[in-house]
Amino acid sequence: MRVITKTDDLAALTKDMAAAPFVAVDTEFMRETTYWPKLCLVQAAAPGIEAVIDPLADNIDLGPLLELMAQKQVLKVFHAARQDLEIFNKLANVLPAPVFDTQVAAMACGYGDTIAYDALVQQVLKRRLDKSSRFTDWARRPLSEPQLVYALADVTHLRDLYPRLHKKLAESNRLHWLDEEHANLVDPDVYDATPERAWERLKLRKTTADYVLALQVAAAWRERQAQARDVPRGRVVKDDALYEIAEHRPKSAADFDRMRAVPRGFGNSRGAQDLLHELNRAFADPNRPQYKHERAPPVPPGLGPTVELLKVLLRLQAEAHEVAPRLIASASDVEAIAANDDADVRAMSGWRREVFGDRALALKHGQIALKLKHGQVTIEEL
Repeated sequence: MRVITKTDDLAALTKDMAAAPFVAVDTEFMRETTYWPKLCLVQAAAPGIEAVIDPLADNIDLGPLLELMAQKQVLKVFHAARQDLEIFNKLANVLPAPVFDTQVAAMACGYGDTIAYDALVQQVLKRRLDKSSRFTDWARRPLSEPQLVYALADVTHLRDLYPRLHKKLAESNRLHWLDEEHANLVDPDVYDATPERAWERLKLRKTTADYVLALQVAAAWRERQAQARDVPRGRVVKDDALYEIAEHRPKSAADFDRMRAVPRGFGNSRGAQDLLHELNRAFADPNRPQYKHERAPPVPPGLGPTVELLKVLLRLQAEAHEVAPRLIASASDVEAIAANDDADVRAMSGWRREVFGDRALALKHGQIALKLKHGQVTIEEL
């Protein structure tokens, strides 16, 4: 096992890995008390190569690793990649690409929705993962030999998983099924931490223009505070406090003290003064954007049974093709198809339409039927 603590050794490692067709990558990080994830360890493995990289080592420069992550000729393999990609994007302002997510691949291979890594390793590789060090404080140094071995095993299993899943997908002509999911993973908008967009992650409780504007301002203020102090959003104020602030739109520090979800004493803080200033400025702007809620078209009456039948059909088709239902269609996709033959949803295009969309329309129009026989639901052509 190579343990990399020096920049020269990291450069030599990444040079070797750059010649490989793919590199499996995993990270260990801490973010319970921070806004930004703190990278504590990087595990990397390619055919015949494996190493643990210590980003907390004195004077180490991760530049060679970040360059490897950006090289287009090297495929980067992750499992449940989003948080790993977020870390590399923060470090280099560039997302690793191209990528292959074994969790997404597992869905296309019929291993279920969002299968856990240890379960996937056990099913595909017939190996049991050692979980003895999974609650390690990865920021503490020195790390013991068992901890390093545990960390490295995650990525060596991943290195062995990738060829198996890739082969299975290639043999069933399903590699292109992953294109959309992988494209979404490397979409910079997914990792955009611009404070002005923070409100988008909140579920609107009201859709009036003033409420939404106040929520936008309060969420952006909280995001700036959390980023500047490097603390979780909830350490600034909870989501419920944002909703209450948007509902009552405080005009003075004393107004905060009347809100149940706002921390006691918050009105006397500098943060409260900053938030009041931001709210007053936003509402005083005559050119402020006016939020317009786009209402979904009304659901046709009696649609419920159709939706339920289509959900059964989705499950049958997923089982027949050995693919996770969630990869084919979402619940909202099914509802849209039930309401409209020309629904603009992903389940009505590409391979998803072949697997499910066309059959859904056939069921709607009486060309096929669902039949219960000997306790089994089957599809009958009419």
